[in-house]
Amino acid sequence: MKLDAPVTGGPCWTELGTSDLEAAKRFYTELFGWRPETDPRPEAGGYTIAHLGDAAVAALAPLYQESQPVAWNVTFSVADADAAAEAVRSAGGTVLLGPMDVFDAGRFTVAGDPGGAVFQMWQPRAFPGAGLLNAPGSLGWVELLTRVPERVTDFYTTVFGWSVHPAEQYTQWGVEGADFGGMVTMGDRFPPEVPSHWLPYFAVEDVDATAQVATQAGAGVLMEPTSVPDGPRIAVLKDPQGAVFGIHAAGEEG
Repeated sequence: MKLDAPVTGGPCWTELGTSDLEAAKRFYTELFGWRPETDPRPEAGGYTIAHLGDAAVAALAPLYQESQPVAWNVTFSVADADAAAEAVRSAGGTVLLGPMDVFDAGRFTVAGDPGGAVFQMWQPRAFPGAGLLNAPGSLGWVELLTRVPERVTDFYTTVFGWSVHPAEQYTQWGVEGADFGGMVTMGDRFPPEVPSHWLPYFAVEDVDATAQVATQAGAGVLMEPTSVPDGPRIAVLKDPQGAVFGIHAAGEEG
């Protein structure tokens, strides 16, 4: 991701739904040096914003309904949440929640693409999204894993106007001249019960050292630290509650 701040159409936030909020706070604080602050208002439901310095970088929250999986979610910035929700429906996606106002912070929608991958949209008001992107400990890349690449490419370019840089092994998404994410076609190495999904990658100074800290703190390793040809060094981890996320070397192009 070459973006260092949220832009319309690009990723602006990522949040974790977890079965053990206190354990997640401890794990990610140890891993990334985050400073979590839980909103004390009862109506906020335990929503916790993680900071690096003064910058908000991600959120951690308890599961709000029984059907909600333990997972990281990726949010994209939109100018008009209601118009974006209608664009999702028109392009063959589904609107799962909202649009709804979140205090005075913004307007929020949860949607699904034609392949079943769930994502979120945010119309900013008082809260623009992450105060830091593509720096160590912050969101640095987002990746869609899907079984229907052609359908979802049409969908996302229609809804968000993304540029597409296709390649034989890996397609990259961009907005305003900056590539911020990519797409992986889910083949035989993915069990059929694994749904299509968006995966956030956090930038880190040292992928190998961070993976080691994660495993010592109880995480699993789904992809060992690997250097991508002509790309960054990456790893994919599963936190102690089961949420999957990636890490990549800060400053290296995706």
